[in-house]
Amino acid sequence: MFVLRISLVVLLLFFHSFDTLVGEAACPLGKVSPDALADSPEVLYQEMALEGKVSYVPFSQAVQGYRKIQQRRRDILTLIDFSKPSTEPRLYVFDMKQRKILYTSVVAHGRNSGGNYATSFSNENGSYKSSLGFYLTESTYQGKNGYSLILNGLEKGVNDRARERAIVVHGAAYANPSVARNGGRLGRSLGCPAVPEKLSRPIIDAIKGGSVLYIYAPVPEYLAQSAILGSSASL
Repeated sequence: MFVLRISLVVLLLFFHSFDTLVGEAACPLGKVSPDALADSPEVLYQEMALEGKVSYVPFSQAVQGYRKIQQRRRDILTLIDFSKPSTEPRLYVFDMKQRKILYTSVVAHGRNSGGNYATSFSNENGSYKSSLGFYLTESTYQGKNGYSLILNGLEKGVNDRARERAIVVHGAAYANPSVARNGGRLGRSLGCPAVPEKLSRPIIDAIKGGSVLYIYAPVPEYLAQSAILGSSASL
């Protein structure tokens, strides 16, 4: 009887170990929660049907930063992809809760950042260049460029002078698509992300009041300096 009990214990331990091994093999992701997987950039990219519309790397970086920025007050994310020319749509507004694109638009860059492509960036006053990185949107105002949206740059040394440089979202005639059709590129700003006049108010109203905006370009120096993304992010 004693030997029989020991044999039963050994068999139970064997089957428990076997079940554990099978479970681990069937679930190689270990302790990753289903919610985390459902909200991964890869899954969001597929669910929003962004293939062929939005480049994956900038979208992935934008989502990573969006999740890290605790000050955000809205489930809206704006991506500006400066790896694309000014003649193509490169501003995207995403509703992260509904998982859909709200707006797609062309957007102008700073006059000293480049011609059709933005390739040079600065945080300095008077540079007339665009600044990369993450911003929080703030309040709106009526200025010399009409209805405008204040941006608060979140990254020290990258874009934290946005307010003193008056870097805002606004509409501009030089950002209308007809300009690109006639001249081969959009006009350029003093550093602001300027959008077409017809879209300026709806876009600003969609993103104002504490949403995240990310300006991307494939610049290794930015990733090395960014406290939000860090050098581990890929270009």
